[in-house]
Amino acid sequence: MANNENQPVGNGNGTSVQPTLNVLAQYVKDLSFESPGAPNSLRGRDKAPGININVNVNANPLSETEFDVNLTLSAKAAFDSDVLFNVELVYGGVFKIEGFPQEHMLPLLFIECPRLLFPFARHIIADATRNGGFPPLMLDPIDFAQMFQQKIAEDQAAAKVQVS
Repeated sequence: MANNENQPVGNGNGTSVQPTLNVLAQYVKDLSFESPGAPNSLRGRDKAPGININVNVNANPLSETEFDVNLTLSAKAAFDSDVLFNVELVYGGVFKIEGFPQEHMLPLLFIECPRLLFPFARHIIADATRNGGFPPLMLDPIDFAQMFQQKIAEDQAAAKVQVS
């Protein structure tokens, strides 16, 4: 079976377009760091705090070929009932995507684009926590493909519930 993944795709007017994905811009849309218990929260502890991390991806079309993809990361560190820090980041990128079949667009927007944004967002989170007086929070790599598959499964389950 032939692999047509990188074959040029017709653009509707008889010519073909080579598939391309370009990052046109990257930006911090929102960044918040809070350390409500400082300076007491900065003292050493016997054990590591519990850290809750949330990740979300959103994509919006800007034109037929340009898309705004936002990667939202939030991390909250707590020790017992005390919040040590809370950091939230919305990191965006504008991507130009051309020449891909329509069925590849959602995986590109929700897997590949956030995968390209993540290292930069990870660095910003690490700097924010370090600048807040804590050890830098180095987020583990994120499996955006698994996140996407889970979201598709949840959407399909919700659609079945609504039909019933």
